[in-house]
Amino acid sequence: MYLFSAHNITKNYAAHTALKNVSIDVSAQTIFGLLGPNGAGKTSLIRIINQITAPDEGELYFNGEKLKPHHISLIGYLPEERGLYKKMKVGEQALYLAQLKGVPKAEALKKLKYWFEKFEILDWWNKKVEELSKGMQQKIQFIVTILHEPKLLIFDEPFSGFDPINVNLLKEEILNLRNNGATIIFSTHNMESVEELCDNIALINKAEKILDGKVHEIKNTYKANIFEIGYNKQEINFNEIVPQSYEILSDIHQNGISKIQIKIPADEMPNQLIKYLIPHMEMHSFNEILPSMNDIFIQKVNEQKQKSF
Repeated sequence: MYLFSAHNITKNYAAHTALKNVSIDVSAQTIFGLLGPNGAGKTSLIRIINQITAPDEGELYFNGEKLKPHHISLIGYLPEERGLYKKMKVGEQALYLAQLKGVPKAEALKKLKYWFEKFEILDWWNKKVEELSKGMQQKIQFIVTILHEPKLLIFDEPFSGFDPINVNLLKEEILNLRNNGATIIFSTHNMESVEELCDNIALINKAEKILDGKVHEIKNTYKANIFEIGYNKQEINFNEIVPQSYEILSDIHQNGISKIQIKIPADEMPNQLIKYLIPHMEMHSFNEILPSMNDIFIQKVNEQKQKSF
């Protein structure tokens, strides 16, 4: 079942088209990656989901119903542009924002204490926001975003400004949120995070959706029949072992271990490659090299760019 769907969303600003017939379906209790270069239209779609702006065309659905103002209470939004009141005390502000989301004061206080202890920022409760580092402020905004336990969470570049330790902390919490029932739309330029976290993605470029699907299925669709073989270091002339239709991409020798990458024809099976190699080497690993989401991202954006010329 889809917790959220957008059907044929179009949004124009004066002479600029921000979104053109964009549709996405976000299944319940999944992490959905909303990807695209700067200016692609991601933020416009996020603002429409949050009812900050309205689409010119198209329809949006939340849990099977047309998206209405009352659904806002079921959504948590962490924007890329952070915004806390600099002069307010941290705890006072977090408590105020939680109550705005409908969490009773006593319950909000209890939950905030829990999260502040978990993120090791309880000592900052009575400090002013302006005294905190950027990373500390982001932790507070993350906590406030999730405190009312919304069904749909939207994170726009949530790791911006974090050091690697805190990035891992946040990734772990995002996965916990999904495992505990939340549905998450996750917008980022970090393709490594996409591979770690996302179940499904949609790639938007120049206002149009150019790719969507499950991450593992997309990676398999764009694989190039490249295999990496690890073997004990020895002199082997691979050009004499495999057919000319096989392309040797690299042959690296390091620390007593050798690895070769070979691209085989699309109509060949990897078992055939193994048959060619086994009589000539002591093989200790054989892996198919799948393209990274970063490679696929660049390929699809470049393909669209070439079509526009």
